[in-house]
Amino acid sequence: MKYLLNGEQTERLIFRKIQESDFDQWLTFFRDPKTSEHWIEEKETPEIECAKWYKKQFGRYENNLGGMNALVEKQNGKLVGHCGLLVQIVDGVNELEIAYSILPEYWNRGYAFEAATFCRDSAFQNEWTDSLISIISLTNIASEKVAIKNGMVKEKTTTYKGNKVNIFRILKTEWSKLLPIDE
Repeated sequence: MKYLLNGEQTERLIFRKIQESDFDQWLTFFRDPKTSEHWIEEKETPEIECAKWYKKQFGRYENNLGGMNALVEKQNGKLVGHCGLLVQIVDGVNELEIAYSILPEYWNRGYAFEAATFCRDSAFQNEWTDSLISIISLTNIASEKVAIKNGMVKEKTTTYKGNKVNIFRILKTEWSKLLPIDE
């Protein structure tokens, strides 16, 4: 499955494919109103929204459209969120996106940045793309900070799936300037 980071690890996280057994842990994400305040759409029950989300991720896996990886904390084996490389169509153009969603109880601990940076580096090191984006709602300042810290710059504002969003981008040539110089 292209673009998945199954079995990869960072300092604190293990990346793996999402499993149906993760459903109950991830359901807490949909039960917290703060997690969906940035996206304008009709919401059904948390259980239905979570089921739709899982169906979408498994569909991505089956169709080689990338997908979210479960992020498991090494220290305690708990699910902290999801992060991955997703094939997206933005303004009619195929793009590879770094996407991340962290359970609220793990916010402000650097997990989104740690995972997003790993996705960025993996995409460029494996030569999967010359450019990466993140699609971020205009009101999601925390996610914008992660993108900027990840070396991305705001490229434009557009509408994506009915939502006004900022598109943040990093080019492989810019990423290579962030790498430490071997001495």
